[in-house]
Parts: sequence; structure tokens; C-alpha cells
Amino acid sequence: MNITVIGAGAWGTALAISLSAGHRVTLWARDTGQIAAMREERCNRRYLPDIPLPANLELSSDLSVALASAELAIVAVPTNSFRSILQQLAQSSGSFGVVWLCKGFEAETSLLPHQVVAEVLPARFRHGVLSGPSFAQEVACGQPTALTLASSDEAFARDTAQALHHARLRIYASSDVAGVEVGGAVKNVMAIAAGICDGMGLGHNARAALLTRGLAEITRLGLKLGGRSETLSGLSGVGDLILTCTGDLSRNRQVGLLLAQHHDLQEILRRLGHVAEGVYTVREVHQLAQRLGVAMPICEGVYRVIYEHKPVAEVITDLLSRAPTQEFDES
Repeated sequence: MNITVIGAGAWGTALAISLSAGHRVTLWARDTGQIAAMREERCNRRYLPDIPLPANLELSSDLSVALASAELAIVAVPTNSFRSILQQLAQSSGSFGVVWLCKGFEAETSLLPHQVVAEVLPARFRHGVLSGPSFAQEVACGQPTALTLASSDEAFARDTAQALHHARLRIYASSDVAGVEVGGAVKNVMAIAAGICDGMGLGHNARAALLTRGLAEITRLGLKLGGRSETLSGLSGVGDLILTCTGDLSRNRQVGLLLAQHHDLQEILRRLGHVAEGVYTVREVHQLAQRLGVAMPICEGVYRVIYEHKPVAEVITDLLSRAPTQEFDES
């Protein structure tokens, strides 16, 4: 299959490396300087400096050229750039499939990626989302990873999952696009909370409670937005939640760790040098939860720390002081 990966950040580069063993892959980036450097050095110095690019991986900074023979375009850009890329794809004369990797809600509209697709992409493009527990560095190194590819077009999900699946990258098909997207988005907020929990030295008991109650919040929102509970207990829900909340490679967890140490948010983001989607996702989740009447106290706490500058210790006290309820009620 001819595959074009759009976006040469860590995740796009990692997936391009992984898929190039069995497909003809072109990796596109807007920055001509970045592509020139990658061609010369045969690595992505900024995002995956220690991992060589395969000799057969093609590189391009011209999107029309990169898409010329594409059968599948994999969009690996942050959520805030997703709509603009889709608008460029919509102008293409091709009818290739489109799969996106971004995890979050669009700023201002609070739309999930598939809702943005519905507004922008013509019907001739079959499409779906690829998500799940996956650190880019491990995928690029060929370490075993399992993901979910979801589409309302069940045949597209099944056929594309089968085409991309290989011994080190297991891909399962699903028809629950909303559930997969909500799990992938909100787990980044929970990872910030988990980082705060660990940074404050609250212990393993507290972290386990946080992850479990965090999953309850994700599930409540997911069901409200049309997802299914079994999806949120699968790879793109609980699987991604566990990885992002406990793994040292998680940028969102790092944000929480540094917030617990009283670092300024802008300083934290400069230090990371990569996008931490949870910082922006929590604002949209906060607005959605209020509008839909969904109880999400952990997300609310993260929002207050980041956007209302409430001291971390006070937010923790507020959460622990909430009145006890039945475990499986709505709050």
C-alpha cells in the first residue's frame, strides 16, 4: 500500500518507520528545513534523535507530491492543526482513505476530530481514527504495541486495520469512533492529574484511586457523546489511560509532575518542547462537562490548577473533602 504520513513529529515519524517495513511510505512535513535535515542525517533529530530512518522511507515537504499516489493518508498533526490539514486534503483530486492520530477536542468548538471531519472532508474519503496506548519512541524501536482503528464504515476499519497490522503493531478494528476519541483525549487530562499526584508524593494507593475514578469520568463523558462502555474499557480507554498516567515518557504526566513542583505552565511547556495535548483538552472538557451536566471532578480540578491558578494543595483538599457517594452512581 502507498501510505502518506502527514506530520513529522514524534508519533508521525514513529508510525512511518514502523509501517515502512511492509508498505511504501512517504513522510511529509511543512517545514522544508526539517525535511532537508532529515534527508541529510537520516533521522528526526528533534523528535527521535537516536532512531535511524529506514532507507526506503521517502521524505517530502510538498503535500501534493506526497499525496500523488497515496492510497491512505495518515494525519499525524496536533488537534489544533487538524482542520487546516483536512481542508487541504479536501481540495485533492484523490479518493484515498484518511486516518487520523490526534487526541483531543478542537479549541473553541469542543468538537471531536470525527466531527471536524464531518464538516470538512467530502464523502468520497473513507476515514477513521487510530488510537491506543503508544509511546512514539517504543513504536519506532519496534517494541510490541496494540492499537484500535475505529470507523463508522466497518469494512474500512477492518480492511485498514488488517493492512497496517504486523508482528510488532497489532491493530484491532472498531465501529465506535466517539468512544475511541473520547478515551484518547481525556486520558491526557488524567495524566496531568496523575503527575500531580506523584509529584506531591501522595502514594500508590492515591494513584490507583485516581486512575479508577478518572476512568469513571471518561466513561461518563464518552457515553454522553455516543461512545460505548466496552470501548472505554479497552485499548483506547483504560489501556491508554494506564500508559499515559504511569509511563515516564508521557508528556502530560510530566506537566503534572512539574506543576506539583510549582513551576509556571509556560516554563513547563518550553521545557518539554513537544505538544502536551492535555493542557488544551482540559479547557474543552471543562466546558463540555458543564454544558452536558457530566460530573468530572478530577478534570475540574486540573482545569482550576491550569486556568484559574488555584494552588495544587487546595485542589487536592477539595477533591478529598467531597461527600462520599455510591461507587457506581453519576458522581
